Amino acid sequence: MIKLISLILLVIGVALVIVGLNAMDSFASSFSRFFTGSPTDESIWLLITGVVLISISGFGLFRGTKEAV
Repeated sequence: MIKLISLILLVIGVALVIVGLNAMDSFASSFSRFFTGSPTDESIWLLITGVVLISISGFGLFRGTKEAV
């Protein structure tokens, strides 16, 4: 069950990173970058959330499972 949840979190995390990268190339982000020097907060939060979900899912997928003998 943990592996399934981790796999779902991995897919969601990768999707958020892709959406965040696309948001960084948007007109609003370019406009914000022109005046403030940084992309929009939405694109940054999408990237951060995606990376965190990928990290959590990696821990869930690759941790050792203890089975009772």
